[in-house]
Amino acid sequence: MADAAGSFLEPLLGCLESTGMLDAATREVAAFLRVKANWGDLDKARDSLGAVEATVKARVAEEEDKLNVCDPQVQVWLRRVEELRRDTIDEDYGSLLKFSCLCQCTVHARRRAWIGKRVVEALEEVNKLTEEGRQFKKFGLKPPPDIVNLLPQMETFGLESMLTKLHDLLEKGDSNIIGVWGQGGIGKTTLLHVFNNDLEKRARDYQVVIFIEISNSETLNTIEIQQTISERLNLPWNESETVEKRAKFLVKALARKRFVLLLDDVRKKFRLEDVGIPTPDTNSQSKLILTSRYQEVCFQMGAQKNHIEMPVLDAAAAWNLFLSKLSNEACESLNSNNVVRQHAMAIFSNCGGLPLALNVIGTAVAGLEGPKEWISAANAINTNMDNIDGVDEMFYRLKYSYDRLTPIQQQCFLYCTLFPEYGSISKEQLVDYWLAEGLLLDDREKGYQIIRNLISACLLQTSSSVSSKVKMHHVIRHLGLWLASKTDQKFLVQAGMALDSAPSAEKWKEATRISIMSNDIKEISFSPKCRSLTTLLIQNNPNLNKLSWGFLKFMPSLKVLDLSHTAITSLPECDTLVALQHLDLSHTLITRLPERLWLLKELRHLDLSVTVALEDTLNNCSKLLKLRVLNLFRSHYGIHDVNDLNLDSLKALMFLGITIYAEDVLKKLNKTSPLAKSTYRLNLKYCREMQSIKISDLNHLVHLEELYVESCYDLNTLDADSELTTSGLELLTLSVLPSLENVIVAPMPHQFRHVRKLAISMCPKLKDITWVLKLEMLERLVITHCEGMLKIVEEDSSEGAEAMPDHPSEEQDDDADEWSSEGQSVCKTKPTDGRTHTGFSNLRSIVLTDVKKLRSICKPRDFPSLETIRVEDCPNLKSIPLSSSYNCGKLKQVCGSVEWWEKLEWEDEEGMESKLFIPI
Repeated sequence: MADAAGSFLEPLLGCLESTGMLDAATREVAAFLRVKANWGDLDKARDSLGAVEATVKARVAEEEDKLNVCDPQVQVWLRRVEELRRDTIDEDYGSLLKFSCLCQCTVHARRRAWIGKRVVEALEEVNKLTEEGRQFKKFGLKPPPDIVNLLPQMETFGLESMLTKLHDLLEKGDSNIIGVWGQGGIGKTTLLHVFNNDLEKRARDYQVVIFIEISNSETLNTIEIQQTISERLNLPWNESETVEKRAKFLVKALARKRFVLLLDDVRKKFRLEDVGIPTPDTNSQSKLILTSRYQEVCFQMGAQKNHIEMPVLDAAAAWNLFLSKLSNEACESLNSNNVVRQHAMAIFSNCGGLPLALNVIGTAVAGLEGPKEWISAANAINTNMDNIDGVDEMFYRLKYSYDRLTPIQQQCFLYCTLFPEYGSISKEQLVDYWLAEGLLLDDREKGYQIIRNLISACLLQTSSSVSSKVKMHHVIRHLGLWLASKTDQKFLVQAGMALDSAPSAEKWKEATRISIMSNDIKEISFSPKCRSLTTLLIQNNPNLNKLSWGFLKFMPSLKVLDLSHTAITSLPECDTLVALQHLDLSHTLITRLPERLWLLKELRHLDLSVTVALEDTLNNCSKLLKLRVLNLFRSHYGIHDVNDLNLDSLKALMFLGITIYAEDVLKKLNKTSPLAKSTYRLNLKYCREMQSIKISDLNHLVHLEELYVESCYDLNTLDADSELTTSGLELLTLSVLPSLENVIVAPMPHQFRHVRKLAISMCPKLKDITWVLKLEMLERLVITHCEGMLKIVEEDSSEGAEAMPDHPSEEQDDDADEWSSEGQSVCKTKPTDGRTHTGFSNLRSIVLTDVKKLRSICKPRDFPSLETIRVEDCPNLKSIPLSSSYNCGKLKQVCGSVEWWEKLEWEDEEGMESKLFIPI
């Protein structure tokens, strides 16, 4: 009977076991019986989960401190942890404990089974979340690039209606080109700034918003426009490309996006495609908004049907703008004293509702308090105002800000008007000119302080993109020219006006300062008589190749002469320039200096850099005893023999750029301590039999910033050994070095620790440059025409010290990993092969051109700062070191041929988004 029962139950049990029902029943019973034990386990598991959660949140906080965003997977995990915490199981279990009897009643037994099951499920979920939390490697991501680049916020007065009109036009489907026109200084730029920032609220409607300051006067500054577009699209910049080729490339790049382009201060019609802007049409849904002083320019640019005229401010808005510029004390004085208020109103009325005038005049009188000060200010502003119409009337109203400057500051301000109406002005160049003119008395810092004062007085503006440059509002520039015409000084300024011939000699006669820079002048065949001329600026006339032999004969007072970036092949005899202090001949085609240049005893600044045809200086330089700046960097003329390095007589020399043709000359330079300390730029060229360079041997060149090694055919080894002295080398170029095989970079600290840009070209024996991993500050890497290079970084074999930056301890590695990529971080990741890949933490741009055998750059790793990759004519490069597993959050563009892109192989199936690719 028992056997019969067994034979009956055995297949039944087997069936239950095969369906999993038996195991399920067992778990149910275990959950019922072990509810208290399981609850203890759950408490412990929760503690572990809490610890993991705290760690994850701390790492997320670190990423957010770096302005990164939380990884989406981590966000989901944290949400699940929070949801688990809100579960009511604690209350249910607490109520269960009130019933001690296992089987007090059927209802409680069922409740115990239900709660027991939930405890088991909660325990499993907690353990699962804990394990998942421990697996996270990435906690933050770089945020996507901003569609709108927010401009400095400007307080607006009376622009509300104009903003509404502009937004209404933007909404219209057929308003692809919109024009805003009005007189200079009326607030068009302010309107466009605010409108640009408003577009952030509707960023999803467009892929990119680009703001460009045109300010082109009579000559369109195409290169600056192209640079702005390239920067906003994060495209690589190739200086060797023609304007036409770059324009075609930018048109293609922009046409792929739905954009809003804001062009500020267009003064003359130009063809959009010629600078790289596709004409917006209805299908593209892109928009172009331009401002101009001229209604006809708006029409010519295509805004015939969609344009707005900007009026001056109404009285209420203008008064509020004026008051906003005054100090609290001045406002209190104005409200409490009728005399002060009366004269303040007179000053305000003279501004005529013009925002620029209100800003400048308001700033000038901001600190006035007593009646006498306000009366004096009102009288000064009203001086000689009779019978002046239009622009001249505005200049008189603006003159008070100029009158408040010291005489030296006034002269420095007027000097700024010599530059073209468009573009920016180098602060360093301004200070150099002012020094030569004798305005600063050898005090460079005073020059920079004057620039700050002029910015504070709203007479100069900071450049939005480059801190080393300033710019002048066009109205303020015209004010300066107008002021100069009222003084004893006579300015002849025709800079950037597309001239193809120079002004006549008669116009030069009385001039004290002349600027005809940035034109298309081809020759100057006359010999002007300019007895009072102190500054002559002719630079950036690229086709100027002929000056009359007596051109400089009658300029005895000349102090500044700039002929840079012209095509002149010789400098006329200049021995009469006895007052000359600043001579710039850089980027010209001169073959030799005048024989009697040494007679220029006052010369302090001589720039001969990149004079590609200069053969001889006729020993002039060593006789110019007052020279402070001598720049022969990358000149064809260089020092061949140690006996020619006879510059020790230049006791005042502070800056030296030099080209050297022999190793023994280099050794002598390094031993000549005063000369060595003045060397900022060094070009080694055609140094025969020089087989190696050891950077530490240049230990006396303590200020060396740029090293350019080219055409040294025997050079085999470059050794950047351990840093014994502070090295400031930032720019390194290796070019046409057929024997170079070894570049040795020591562990940190080494002599290349501050290198920001590395360019290597025509070095056929370099098979890899693994040492580049040690250049922690490297921002730009350019490799061209290196026919033997197989890999940038060799990582297949044992990498050793050459492949990785050495770190003293594991503890330091951990610390470095926590630094922001904007600091001194070592980009550290742990790939699947078990090795740690480091380096390239600051690298922003990679350019590879005609490296035909190149097979790889390096293994995938984090590139936290990388923005652009450009690859041309590298047929064997089948992959790039990018992967979804690594951080490359700043990457915006990969440029190359379509054929190359389509054949790329990716480490993961996803690859990179095609929208990052720009065909070239």
